[in-house]
Amino acid sequence: MVKVVFASLLIMNSYFGFSQNEKDISVEKSVFGIQTGLLGIWAHNELKLSNQVALRSEIGLGGLNTSNIKPVLALEPRWYYNLKKRADKNKRIDGNSGNYMSLRARYHFHSTEEAERSDLYHLLTVATWGIRRNIGKHFNYEAGIGTGLGFEKGNNRNIDVLVLYATFSIGYRF
Repeated sequence: MVKVVFASLLIMNSYFGFSQNEKDISVEKSVFGIQTGLLGIWAHNELKLSNQVALRSEIGLGGLNTSNIKPVLALEPRWYYNLKKRADKNKRIDGNSGNYMSLRARYHFHSTEEAERSDLYHLLTVATWGIRRNIGKHFNYEAGIGTGLGFEKGNNRNIDVLVLYATFSIGYRF
């Protein structure tokens, strides 16, 4: 009888233990940090919308090349699709470490004189696939690729262009 009770408790304990772990597999409630890349520096915040979706907001200085680094605002819902798989393999998911797909919208601010040029993107929307990995407790890196539309304005006309997007950044999480 003691063996049956012990076996039952052991089975229930493992069941409830796995249930608890399943609840913990989620993006973090809020992640705040700074990142720098080849062409800029940004402060960002990721706000949890669901267990796998976070809304990233970003402000910083960036550009398409070194001659037009200007203030930038970005908004990006991210779907972290492999958190459970990473947790099952005992890999880190803290700080929203994982693979993601997103739809990034970025607005570049330009002066009035610069806005007359025809090679400036004011708004960029990109479908992106990327990864974020942690290095130690506070540092991380991100890499992503995607394609989307850039909306140019210049010479009294609006132009929509196909844009290839690639990013690599190193950051610090507070």
